[in-house]
Amino acid sequence: MTTRTYLVPVRESRAGTLALQTGQLISGERVGLAFSSEASLLMTLGPSQQWIRLAQGALREMLAPLGVISVRLDPRPVAELTSESLASELLPGPVDAGRPAAAVAG
Repeated sequence: MTTRTYLVPVRESRAGTLALQTGQLISGERVGLAFSSEASLLMTLGPSQQWIRLAQGALREMLAPLGVISVRLDPRPVAELTSESLASELLPGPVDAGRPAAAVAG
């Protein structure tokens, strides 16, 4: 059985530590961000965005201590969203082109 992985945007501190990048809904709720392809990540966040590959479960486990329980898959800018597309962007399950972050071994 193959575990599905996603491209997850990260920020790198001056010390080289990586932190997951999160988003915020209009309601104020923080959400995790995940992309199914490098093209989707590039289109949304631009070519300078660093990212890592994470399985859905690992992503949710890393977001849980931050109080983040929802993950948006292939999110788009708010101006492009409709109420129908909001529901389709959520990854199922419980708290589960850019460049890869250099500090992460593939």
